[in-house]
Amino acid sequence: MTIKGVLFDFSGTLLRIESPESWLRAVLAETGTDVAEEDTVRLAAELSRAGALPGGSSPVRLPPGLAALWEDRDRSAGHHRELYTGLARQVALPDDALYDALYERHMTPAAWAPYPDAAAVLGELRRRGIRTGVVSNIGWDLRPVLRAHGLDRFVDSYVLSYEHGIQKPDPRLFEIACEELGLAPTDVLMVGDDRTADGGATALGCGYLPVDHLPVTDRPDGLRPALALAG
Repeated sequence: MTIKGVLFDFSGTLLRIESPESWLRAVLAETGTDVAEEDTVRLAAELSRAGALPGGSSPVRLPPGLAALWEDRDRSAGHHRELYTGLARQVALPDDALYDALYERHMTPAAWAPYPDAAAVLGELRRRGIRTGVVSNIGWDLRPVLRAHGLDRFVDSYVLSYEHGIQKPDPRLFEIACEELGLAPTDVLMVGDDRTADGGATALGCGYLPVDHLPVTDRPDGLRPALALAG
């Protein structure tokens, strides 16, 4: 296989979401909500167990009323917001406005950190003339996040599930992504942290490179093998 293009997942692959505690603390500060330190730590842990932070941990227990939304969450912006604000509402927060504020926070560049090698790997692929794209199961526009972190300049195309009503591992989403790059699937490598969702690209004939969904400090060079595979 001669790799002429590389597709990257977003969350857990190119960037990592902040911790639940950082997420909650930022919103409490932004809204001027006063919560005792021990309660902040407790509430952050409860939000994490509820799976309320998009890009974070999955729910320990999925409420029956949200089960259908969980399966469908990345097919539309409305489903995504409804699910994650619903999961957050499993935790009793001191102000009802915090649920929407938490959801809004996770879409901001400040809530995301690029993996240490993301810019270098994307930049080197661009230097070699290898086309790159982002294909993500997501319910909102991630382009401003990549732009704010200086990564957008290296990306040729974006294929986001909510814009097409299709979620990975559905081969149709990868087919669209390959078409956006102007390449045959057999010339494309998919890089992602979810072996089921991202690995679905192999059904079309794409290559697949798995990476570990770790904190950014624990994965300094997980993307670099893509350079070797891309020649």
